[in-house]
Amino acid sequence: MNPKISIGSWAFAFGPFAGNPWSFSKILKYASEARYDGVEINGFLPHPVPETYDTKAKRSELLKEIESYGLGISGYAPDFNNVPPAIVDGKKYLELLKRYIEFCQDLDIKTIRVDTISPPEALSDSEYSERFERLVSTWRSSAELAGQSGMNIVWEFEPGFWLNKPSEVKRLMESVNHPAFQILFDTSHAYMSGVVGARHFGEQERLAGGIIEYANMLKGHIGHFHLIDSDGTLHDDETSTHAEFGSGHIDFTAFLKEMKDVLSPLEWWTVDFCFNAEVEAWGKEAVPFIKERIKEAT
Repeated sequence: MNPKISIGSWAFAFGPFAGNPWSFSKILKYASEARYDGVEINGFLPHPVPETYDTKAKRSELLKEIESYGLGISGYAPDFNNVPPAIVDGKKYLELLKRYIEFCQDLDIKTIRVDTISPPEALSDSEYSERFERLVSTWRSSAELAGQSGMNIVWEFEPGFWLNKPSEVKRLMESVNHPAFQILFDTSHAYMSGVVGARHFGEQERLAGGIIEYANMLKGHIGHFHLIDSDGTLHDDETSTHAEFGSGHIDFTAFLKEMKDVLSPLEWWTVDFCFNAEVEAWGKEAVPFIKERIKEAT
């Protein structure tokens, strides 16, 4: 295993940073100095979005700036908040996706991150079925568009969004059934979803084998990887707390060793300190921590 390691720029824009987000240039400098290989771009202002980088020339300059720090781009996490894919007409979602695909093509980005947008909630059987089928249709069409451009769509499941049980995640992946649609496996979300059973409506689903069992359930579907520890709690009772590496419940050495065949082909692994006020300090410790765990696992 010899991945490139990136850091998600959203960590410096959301939560405790929302009132005074770091500029993208400041993040690039930080990532370079902390010995990351790249960044995963937060597609919310003030970070790069198609509306502010609205020409090929502007996007070319952005790419040059990123590369000037010796960095690459592991993926793009754009804003779909106004078009929840299980609820809106799929055409609206796809029109927005086309803009993001064009943006990513100009920056040579191969991976677009998505989620269901909708919160977990109790639904009638008929409403659940209707939403599920609409989501499958929209995301299959999304994968078709992305695949035509040599890109992948990756779905990040988490406690804060609808479809957060292991069986639901597996069913959705098998239902979309497209090579350009894959799972973004986040270790903290997997722990909260598969071990704690956080924000599960109805019967909780807890996996005795932990996140290793969860990843094995999704073998053949994992196309992107986020690393972060979990202390078993939720941030603001909504989504997974992203804890300092080594402070939580995740045995990274055991996980990397067991999932070596799944993770080794992935070019990028991304550190995700979303909503963490200590990212500036703890983010500097992440690269050596991960590299040491890789050594232990191989």
